[in-house]
Amino acid sequence: MKELSAFQRDLLFVIDGMDEPYGLGIKAELEAYRETTINPGQLYPNLNSLVEQGYLSKQRKDDRTNLYLPTDRVAAAIADRRRWEAEQCTEPATTTPSP
Repeated sequence: MKELSAFQRDLLFVIDGMDEPYGLGIKAELEAYRETTINPGQLYPNLNSLVEQGYLSKQRKDDRTNLYLPTDRVAAAIADRRRWEAEQCTEPATTTPSP
């Protein structure tokens, strides 16, 4: 996951939490989190890149809709990222000043 952009990492977290991750649903979830409009020209190339990198599999739902399903690589990458974040966010040990 280290090689991914922040946008791509956000996509994976959103997709991993969805039951049926399709383009417009992913877009809506990410827009709600980021509180900004996501351009389809930004969304779909990043989804396709995640497919090419093996994080997602792309399956046709119907004539107009594709599903972007997380592969096993996503669960491992998210777990690794959470471990790294926990290590980075731990508060340093406090010392009591000597009197």
